[in-house]
Amino acid sequence: MQLNEINAAGLSPDQWFGYAGQLAMIGWLILILLPRRFKWLFFVPQYLIPMALGLLYGGLALTTYFTSDGGYNSLGGVRALFENDYMLLAGWVHYLAFDLFIGAWIAKNADALGISRLLQAPILIATFMFGPVGLVLFFCMRAAFPRFKINESQQEVSHV
Repeated sequence: MQLNEINAAGLSPDQWFGYAGQLAMIGWLILILLPRRFKWLFFVPQYLIPMALGLLYGGLALTTYFTSDGGYNSLGGVRALFENDYMLLAGWVHYLAFDLFIGAWIAKNADALGISRLLQAPILIATFMFGPVGLVLFFCMRAAFPRFKINESQQEVSHV
C-alpha cells in the first residue's frame, strides 16, 4: 500500500511541500531577524522546527522507501527512487531540516565568536539557499576570527 493511499491527513505531496517550506521559512526568519537572547525563541529554529521536519521526513521515508523503485546504490537508483513524489518530498524535507539545524549551529557558534549579526546574515542566507556553501563560508569566516570572544565588559576588566 502506497503512502498516497493511506495519507491520513488527506494532503497531497504539493500541500505537504508548501507547509514544510513555510515551517522552515519561519525558522530562518527567526534565526536571521530576531534576537537570540531569548533562549526559548532560539530553541524554535535550533531544535523544534528541525525536529518537526525530521518527524515528517521519517514518516514519509519509512512509509514510502520500501514500496518505491530505486535506492541509494547508484545515481540511477536515486533517480528512480525520487520519481515517487512522496520520496522526492522526503528528500526535500531532509534538506529543509538539516540546513536549518546547521544554520542554527552556525549562528550559535558565530555568536560565541563575537561575529556580528550583519556578517552572519549572508552566511545564513547562503546556508538556507545552498546548504554546504554556507557552511564552507562560515568555516572560512571562523578562521579569520579568534577562538575566544572578548566583549566590552571583559576588555574593561582585563585593562583594570
